[in-house]
Amino acid sequence: MTLLTAVRAPTATSRRYLAAGTFVLLGVLDIAPFGVNARAGDAVFALTAGSGVNVPSIHVAAGPACFVLGAICIATGLWRAVSDPAPGVRRLTIGVALLTFVLALLCWADAANSVGPLNVILLLQGTMLAAIPLVLGALSGCLCERSGVINIAIEGQLICGAFAGAAFASLLGDWGGVVGGCLAGGLVGALLAVFAIKYRVDQVILGVVITTLGLGLTEYLYDRVMAPYSNTLNTGNFFGTLKIPLLGDIPIIGPILFDSSIFLYFTYALIILIQVGLFYTRWGLRVRAVGEHPIAADTVGIKVFWTRYRNVILGGMVAGLGGAYLTVGSVGTFTPGMSNGFGYIGLAAMIFGRWTPLGSVGAALLFGFSKQLGYVLGLLNVPVPAQILAMTPYVATILAVAGLVGRVRPPAADGKPYIKA
Repeated sequence: MTLLTAVRAPTATSRRYLAAGTFVLLGVLDIAPFGVNARAGDAVFALTAGSGVNVPSIHVAAGPACFVLGAICIATGLWRAVSDPAPGVRRLTIGVALLTFVLALLCWADAANSVGPLNVILLLQGTMLAAIPLVLGALSGCLCERSGVINIAIEGQLICGAFAGAAFASLLGDWGGVVGGCLAGGLVGALLAVFAIKYRVDQVILGVVITTLGLGLTEYLYDRVMAPYSNTLNTGNFFGTLKIPLLGDIPIIGPILFDSSIFLYFTYALIILIQVGLFYTRWGLRVRAVGEHPIAADTVGIKVFWTRYRNVILGGMVAGLGGAYLTVGSVGTFTPGMSNGFGYIGLAAMIFGRWTPLGSVGAALLFGFSKQLGYVLGLLNVPVPAQILAMTPYVATILAVAGLVGRVRPPAADGKPYIKA
C-alpha cells in the first residue's frame, strides 16, 4: 500500500501541473494571436434562426474580449497549479478553459468579417445533429461493454446501418430505412457476439476485422449493386425537420432542441432509456454484474452468455440507427466510407464519459461541436487551411482521451471471455 501511494502521488502531481500548463497555454493563445490580431470592431453573435421570437444579437468588442478571456484562462491554470480540487471541480476548470478558448476563437474569427454575424443558433443546431451518430455509437458501446464485451466494431455497424438505411428507404420509404439500418447494425452485432462470446476471439482484433469487413463489403455492394441501380436502391429518401409544437417556439432553446430531425428525438429517448435501464432497474443491475464479475453473477443464477448476446445485439441495433441517420436522417443517399471515423469517436466519447450514457453524451456533444466549429470557421473565411479545420474533431478526440479523461476504470470483466465451469 505504501509503494502504491508513492507511485500514485507523483502521477497525480504531474497530471495537475500538466493541466495547469495547458490552461496557461490556452490563455496565452487567447491573448496572442487572437486578441492581438483581432480586427477592429465588434464580433456579432446572432441568437435568432428563421421565424419566431426575435432575440437581439450580442455585440462584443473582439480584442478586449480575447484579452479578458485569456486572463481568466491563465488565472484558472495558476490556481490549478497551487491547488488540488475535487474531481468535479477539476472537470469544471477544464470546461472553463475550453469555453474561454472557444469564445476567444469565435471573437477573433467573427470580428468585422464580411460574411455577417455568426449565428449561434445555427452553430448549436449543427452541433446537435453532428453529435447524433456519435451519441448513438457511444450508447452502443455502453450497452456492450457494461456486459463485458468490447465493441471496437461501432464503425462497421454505423456504415452497414447507413447502407441498409439508404437501400430500405428507397424500397420501403423513410421508416423502412430506420428499420433496415437497425437490423443491419443488429446483424453486425450478432456477428461480433458469436465470435467474441462463443469462440472467444480477441475482441479488439475482432472489432477491427469486422469494421474493415463492413467498410469493404458496403463499398463492394455500392459499386456492384447500388450504383448501377441508383434510381431504385439509392433514391435519396430522408426525413425532414419535425418541429414539436410549443416547445419548438421557445426562444433560443426551442430551435436547437425541439425543431430538428426525428433522429434527435430518438436519441433523447434512448439516452433516458439506457441510463435508467442500466442504473435503476433489475435488468441493468444484472448487466453490470455480468460486466464486473461474471462468475459471481452466474452463481446467483444470472445467464451470463444470454445477457452478453442480448446486449451486444441491442448495441449493434443502436449503432445501426446512428448509421441510418447518416443517410435517412441527413443526406438521403449512401456513399462509401461516409461513417468517416464516427464509430471510433463514439468509442472515445464512451471512454471520456466513463462508460455511462449521460457522460458519453457530454463528450459526444463536445466532439460534435468541434466538427461544426470547423465548418463554421470555414464559412467565416478564417486564414486557416480547410484541411486543418477538418482535423478539428479528431484532434479534440485525441486530446480528450489522452489528456483530459484522467484515470478511468472500465468494467472489470470488459474484454475477458467467460468460460463456464
